[in-house]
Amino acid sequence: MSGDRILLVEDDKEIREGVEIFLKSQGYVVFQAADGLEGLKALEDNEIDLAIVDVMMPKMDGITMTAKLREKYDFPVIFLSAKSEEVDKILGLNMGADDYITKPFTPMELLARVNSHLRRYHRFLDRLSSKQAEDPRIHRLGGLEVNEETVEVMVDDKPVKVTPIEFKILLLLIQNPGRVFPAEEIYERVWNERAINTDTVMVHIRNLREKIEVNPREPKYVKVVWGVGYKIEKQP
Repeated sequence: MSGDRILLVEDDKEIREGVEIFLKSQGYVVFQAADGLEGLKALEDNEIDLAIVDVMMPKMDGITMTAKLREKYDFPVIFLSAKSEEVDKILGLNMGADDYITKPFTPMELLARVNSHLRRYHRFLDRLSSKQAEDPRIHRLGGLEVNEETVEVMVDDKPVKVTPIEFKILLLLIQNPGRVFPAEEIYERVWNERAINTDTVMVHIRNLREKIEVNPREPKYVKVVWGVGYKIEKQP
């Protein structure tokens, strides 16, 4: 798809520049990196729709880079390798790659793979966007999902069991990302009565963190604003 942004990570300058020239001639925007560390830096600085990653590189190999990028990104990754052993292919795909091309390859073969994976990726994004538009009662922030209709909570696609009170607190916060709620307001909204003792809010927040945070001591989602209240952090 013309205009899509491709990250090309390859330590061989001749291959890298040749592939870039060809992809640009097809309307793609191309960013170059010579190793995995440069590739990860390029991801921080640019929006990327697909990555072409060489397996064997200095400083950081392609398999390590792909494992790291999969912690944050879900765009397609195509591996390039001079090796054709099946074990390398399996390892690469298990680390998060979507496809595998063995060197030497023809520009048309690479283009066909790129076009195919981008079409699938854009269909996935369209379905996700459509699902979110059709389900306003499903609230998502990063890997956290709260479904009002089914009263379910998911973290990184895994179900999390919460109590009815915990669910109400979480729903209130995720409906208003970035807004700080004093404990008194949380109590009055969740319990529907005047707040007298808000210690119970702190207890429920602590229990909720134990369930939805990877590290409750350094929470990703439910944050304390000392002296003010609680909020769910907006995700970048």
